[in-house]
Amino acid sequence: MQSIPDQGGRRGAVGICPRDDGRMLIIRRGPGVLAPGTLCFPGGGIETGESEQQALVREIEEEVGVRVVPVRRLWRCRTDWNVNLAWWLAALPTAEPTIADPREVASIHWMTPHEMAEHPDLLESNREFLRLVLRGQICLQDRER
Repeated sequence: MQSIPDQGGRRGAVGICPRDDGRMLIIRRGPGVLAPGTLCFPGGGIETGESEQQALVREIEEEVGVRVVPVRRLWRCRTDWNVNLAWWLAALPTAEPTIADPREVASIHWMTPHEMAEHPDLLESNREFLRLVLRGQICLQDRER
């Protein structure tokens, strides 16, 4: 697996889009992006002037062609390559199909937290988040329901 270079304090937003069956939206990164071939949650860099929520909506729409609705921030962390990530629970419209942008996404998957945590191709920055989910320290349910 390719190591990811230090990004110099960049900020990013990650989308956690669970379905009612407990599976989450996962992407396999395309050949033209950092860490190609790894599995991860969709998301990306926060551009100048963007909020975390705006970046989340834009990045997921760019990657899988669907406009999500940010629900609440779940967690924050700093990755090993110096990126500050904001992890957001996001509602995904059920009627819209996901379509991978081949420039960024090789394939789209739906996995449970257990399946994802055990996958050998998982992007390392996603492992700690999944450990917290599996321990019950992060709840993936919308509190409004």
